[in-house]
Order: sequence, then structure tokens, then C-alpha cells
Amino acid sequence: MASELESVLDTLELEPLEQNLFRGRSPQVGWQRVFGGQVIGQALVAAIRTVESGVPAHSLHGYFLRPGDPAIPIVYQVERYRDGRSYTARRVVAIQHGRPIFTMAASFHVPEEGFDHQAPMPDVPRPDDLPAEKDLLLKFADRMPENMKRYFTRERPIELRPTDPMHYLDPKKDRPPVQNVWIRATGTLPDDTAIHQCVLAYASDMTLLDTSLVPHGINLFSAEMLMASLDHALWFHRPFRADDWLLYAQDSPSASGGRGFTRGSIFTSCGKLVASVAQEGVIRRKRPQKA
Repeated sequence: MASELESVLDTLELEPLEQNLFRGRSPQVGWQRVFGGQVIGQALVAAIRTVESGVPAHSLHGYFLRPGDPAIPIVYQVERYRDGRSYTARRVVAIQHGRPIFTMAASFHVPEEGFDHQAPMPDVPRPDDLPAEKDLLLKFADRMPENMKRYFTRERPIELRPTDPMHYLDPKKDRPPVQNVWIRATGTLPDDTAIHQCVLAYASDMTLLDTSLVPHGINLFSAEMLMASLDHALWFHRPFRADDWLLYAQDSPSASGGRGFTRGSIFTSCGKLVASVAQEGVIRRKRPQKA
């Protein structure tokens, strides 16, 4: 298993402090603030720890209230809203410096048979037909700014293969607000549904908000942009493995008032829709600093 993925799994392994109370830590890698996907994943772990084993999550809805400080632990407090025969509900509050930085409601559902339909997967190139990130670096290094080179060279727990990397390499206005990115964990994960759900929750915050910048000829590597997630919703529809290739099909129906709204549909490589995502975040140009 890749060391970065092991680091994520260690990060998702919370320390129990008391009933319904857990402590999580952040990797010490020089981040100025805690990655949003980490907080989502840890909050889901905290909720799962209070639910009967074998009952998977089917949805979560979270709000980012303050930036997380990676230098200190995050305390997760779980409230048990409901324990029903079919559905279980939890509320999680992530706390630092005595104040909430993130809140989340999560719902769990005992698996059952029912109606079944889904939207079709977009027709895009397969992951094996796309260049790996290091291949992109070798091919386009002369066109990349330094922060983009660092992004494509560092080891990560989630491998990304965008079907159209030109959004990053040659951003232009009037492109459609769409991104399709193949994602998978960089190593084999244990056969535990909860782990795969938490790893996907971690990965679901990657690349999504950036989709709202595509039609404006900007990307997340632009030094002029201030970007931050405001809220995040995730629905699990069907079983999956986060260490197999998954297509993250993203679009942005709207951007206005300094906020971008984005959606994502996550498919297995054989076209099964396994999860849906929605997010709104801050997308604004940085204000000039006063003298």
C-alpha cells in the first residue's frame, strides 16, 4: 500500500475519548489549513463508530464553518438523533480552539431490496487510455507553473486521471462547466464497506469546486483566486470499492455572488452509479492588500 494512502488511513483512525467523543489528527505536511475532505472523512468515521456494525451510511450533509488548524487535534462530538429499525441518524460537530469548525448530519440505512434505476455514465476515455499524472508532467512540464509542477509530482493517496487535462494546462474562457476525472485509492484497501465509504468521502472534495472555474478560463492553480468549500453533501447509492477506478463526472450549473455550485456523479468503470455529490464554495479573486 502506498505510504500516502497509509497516512490517510491513519488519519481516519480516530482516538476514542469518551462515549460519543473522538479525537482526530492532521498529517504534518505543511498545509496552512486542514483539507476539507479529511474533515468530512473523519466526521463520517466518528458517526460510524456509534452505529451498529454492518449498517452503511447512505447520505451526509456538512457545513464548513471555520478553517481547520492542522497543528492541533480536532475533537468530534456525536449526537445520536435516531436509532430506528431501517434508518439511523447522527449529528457530528468538529471542534477546535473551543469553537465548531464543521457540522455534519449523517444517515445510515439497513440494506434492502427496492426499485432500481440510474442515469447513464458519460462516454469518456477509459483510465488505461489516459496518461498518468507523472506522464503529464514529463510531457507538459514546460507549460506548467511551479505550483502545478509540485501538484503533479507529489505522492498522493488518491490517483487522478482527468479526461481533459487541458483545463489545467491551457485554461480558456467559454469551455463548458464540466470535468470528468477518474479516481482511485493508490493501494488495496481492506474489505470493509465503512473504509471504502470514508475514503470516497475524503476524495469527493477533490477537483469538485474547481469545475465552477472552468468556463472562466481559470483553475485552482491561479494565484489570484481564493477558494474554500462552504458545504458538502454526499449520497451513497450502491456498493463500490474505492481502490478500483471510479469516474467522477462533475458539472457546475451556476456561479454567482462569489460562490460556485457544483455537482458530481460517481460511477464504477462498468457504468454503475454508486454515489452523488453536491457542493457550494467560495470562488472569488483575492482582494488587494492595503498598504
